[in-house]
Amino acid sequence: MSWASWTTPGVYTGRGGVLTQEVGAVTGDLTVHTTWADGEARVAVQYTGASDWFTMSGSPVPCSSEAESRDLHEAAVEAVRAGHEATVPALPHPPA
Repeated sequence: MSWASWTTPGVYTGRGGVLTQEVGAVTGDLTVHTTWADGEARVAVQYTGASDWFTMSGSPVPCSSEAESRDLHEAAVEAVRAGHEATVPALPHPPA
């Protein structure tokens, strides 16, 4: 089994914050965490320094590779910074 994870602390949300499955929108100083395993990526956020994690709406996402999941993590961080009730963004797939 392959797996990987990334964590980016200190991500300030844009206006409108991030939508989560558990508590709706959250705003402020967040940590974004992505875990990739078994062909899917799960994205969660927490208030930086807190113990509770919240699933970012739109997670989990099918991801075929570790590299694709890393790109998804970076896109999720940028979505959090943009705000507007951000959800996990769709990754563009190269043409077949």
